[in-house]
Amino acid sequence: MHPLIQKLIRSGPVITDGAWGTELQARGLEIGQFPDAWNLSHPDRVAVVAAAYVAAGSQIILTNTFGANRLRLGGHDLAERVAEVNRRGVEISRQAAKGLAYVFASLGPSGKLLMTGEISPEELQAAFDEQAAALAEAGADAIVVESMADLEEAKLAIKAAQATGLPVVVCMVFDSGKNKDRTMMGTTPEQVAQELTAAGADVIGANCGQGMAGFVPICRRLRNATACPIWIKPNAGLPQLVEGRTVYQTTAEEFAGHIPDLIAAGANFVGGCCGASAEFIKALKLKIESKP
Repeated sequence: MHPLIQKLIRSGPVITDGAWGTELQARGLEIGQFPDAWNLSHPDRVAVVAAAYVAAGSQIILTNTFGANRLRLGGHDLAERVAEVNRRGVEISRQAAKGLAYVFASLGPSGKLLMTGEISPEELQAAFDEQAAALAEAGADAIVVESMADLEEAKLAIKAAQATGLPVVVCMVFDSGKNKDRTMMGTTPEQVAQELTAAGADVIGANCGQGMAGFVPICRRLRNATACPIWIKPNAGLPQLVEGRTVYQTTAEEFAGHIPDLIAAGANFVGGCCGASAEFIKALKLKIESKP
């Protein structure tokens, strides 16, 4: 296990941050706009999101670089600005952290499918290598490979992240199957834990896909299948369409109410994903502090 990860989990559950996409939307990001481009056009608004999580008690904050690989940036005429978008993403979060939180850089899926031949493993590896190198050079403390549905894509991202020498967190999305306990590709938590452990991930987990309650059994199954620390970031419930807008109706208190069960199931890192604002992180922190 990487020394930084050992240091972090030594004193109990580590509080990460919440949503980025939905928080940027709350600050004016229009549907169809590319969030990562705001690192260049609206860095002040991105910084507000990061700073709010630090103020709420996050010990780790991520970066606005989830889709900042060449493949996705290319669809927004930014393919030649990969290094710049990723560098600014890390810089914004580091400035907002002010030394009070670690900055773990976000690296998301490519949006391309390996299994259909839409992209080759070599092309995908090159894109992840480029992004991971840019994030490391900008000063990230670790890399979080998140929201993955395909284990093979996740493994390519792990390889890219490992090449930087930084700690590597890898998260899959479990939102399919009768019990919502499989990835889109049909992979179980046990398969995920075993294969990502073998691939060399320092931390393994799940994010997005569903609300807090559904993550408790998933966390327990991951915990039972690996010795790696577990990272969990659920959504603020399932989204509802209200007057044409996507709304997450779970309250911060309801969200935080599941934290004791999640920690009992083996979570070492806890936070939120879509719909979970700084208010959710503050409630989560209060709940942890009230349960020694």
